[in-house]
Amino acid sequence: MTETIKLQTKYFGEIEYADKDVVRFPDGLFGFEEERGFLLLPFDGSGGGMLCLQSVRTPALAFVVLDPFTLKPDYAPELERGELKAFGVKEAGELGFYVLCAVKNPVSESTVNLKCPLVVHPETREARQIIMERYEMRHPLAEFGRGEEAAPC
Repeated sequence: MTETIKLQTKYFGEIEYADKDVVRFPDGLFGFEEERGFLLLPFDGSGGGMLCLQSVRTPALAFVVLDPFTLKPDYAPELERGELKAFGVKEAGELGFYVLCAVKNPVSESTVNLKCPLVVHPETREARQIIMERYEMRHPLAEFGRGEEAAPC
């Protein structure tokens, strides 16, 4: 029997989750190094392309993350050999990628960070934030043809 844990979230109210659902960042996130455990919670109506990265340690801390391939089909993150080895995989295609979205008002001024994606091993739930030198940090959502429908908040 799996024990469930209750958590008050930023966008979804109180939820229950199991420890096996937690995505673990051994080094935390850039600027939030002490935050190591998160849940990936899909926003209704997003088809899984827009999720909430909810801290399990700090209930008020949550980020909107997007599937970069739905925004930019030619997005091509390249991981170094050591990064692949740390995940225990042979190629980047075995991993999940998410990009942080800085939601602004109006939503059309929101930006996504293609430079520092969150990389998640789907089986082990281990994750890291990686720097991709070939991309920029602030890409306007409008650049991808996304408008007011793109954000839940």
